[in-house]
Amino acid sequence: MLRPTTHRDLRVELFGQTFESPLLIAPVGVQTIFHPDKETGVAEIAREIGVPYILSTAASSSIEEVAEANGDGARWFQLYWPQDNEITKSLLRRAKTNGYKVLIITLDTWALAWRPADLDNAYIPFASGIGDQTGFSDPVFRSKFASKHDNKTPEDDVFLASREWEADVFSGAAHTWEDLELIKAEWDGPIVLKGIQHVEDARKAVEVGMQGIVVSNHGGRQLDGAIGSLEVLPEIVEAVGDKLTVLFDSGVRTGVDVIKALCLGAKGVLIGRFVNPTSGGFWGKLMGCRPWVYGLGIAGKFGARDVLRGILAVSVGLVYIHETKAYYDQDLDQSMGLAGIKTIADCNPSMVRRVQYGGDTISSH
Repeated sequence: MLRPTTHRDLRVELFGQTFESPLLIAPVGVQTIFHPDKETGVAEIAREIGVPYILSTAASSSIEEVAEANGDGARWFQLYWPQDNEITKSLLRRAKTNGYKVLIITLDTWALAWRPADLDNAYIPFASGIGDQTGFSDPVFRSKFASKHDNKTPEDDVFLASREWEADVFSGAAHTWEDLELIKAEWDGPIVLKGIQHVEDARKAVEVGMQGIVVSNHGGRQLDGAIGSLEVLPEIVEAVGDKLTVLFDSGVRTGVDVIKALCLGAKGVLIGRFVNPTSGGFWGKLMGCRPWVYGLGIAGKFGARDVLRGILAVSVGLVYIHETKAYYDQDLDQSMGLAGIKTIADCNPSMVRRVQYGGDTISSH
């Protein structure tokens, strides 16, 4: 307490570029199911509020369309790694040509997990071409598809094209550490591995020359019983935090969640679609869950913008000026001030405590 925290500085440097906050828009696929504004709309508001946009391979907008919507904003590309090397190279070329600066490779989804809720609801959007736009717009995939199927285009037979695209991207065949040499040869920017949950994998990422990792359990959707990402974050940071950039993902709902991850060593935090089922009411659910996907579903790109502003510090409240930008005191920014934290660099392990509650321990009775 009694620290000069009236005005906070949320700026961070990631991969040689300075950003106004440590928040990153996580790669979320198939955004058209939430609202017609989809990826292009969210990429547009990402530029407006100064948050890097990470495009998912499982997108309903093309690499080129998102780049155009994002304009001079910061954008990264998330790769669901195909088995076909020529298609992989084509995706990376398109991303580089269209201004995506950082490559994030998701390691934990080379096959889709057993997801009973999706099965119960027959939720398979890819089968009807929804979320396949990255592949359907790829010249190499289109050429290979045409050569196999009497010059058909994906639009001529969406179901067949969807099966072929998904069979390549979610093939059920795992890549290896050695396969990263292909990626390194094709991508001259930072490479970040997403889905790291074990210290030895983090050390291996350093060994093979990666520039960053994302500590993530895919929001709990990929492996039942997987450890919570926050549980393993401190030991991973201790092992490799001085050798590469450690980012954090999974379960982040509020600005205080962001602070916890930063205090435990993350340099940036991905915000996606985690829901808080305990929050009440229509708008209570939106503001309780925070993540921008729910804002997108309710009010399109402007809903996503307002949720992100709420987490960041840019919604309603007390205005102050910092280097010609007007910010509004809320959530991450306000919580930092109340916790006695002035800058992101001041987020450190001394600011958090692990508290064991009664339900966290196993009774001996």
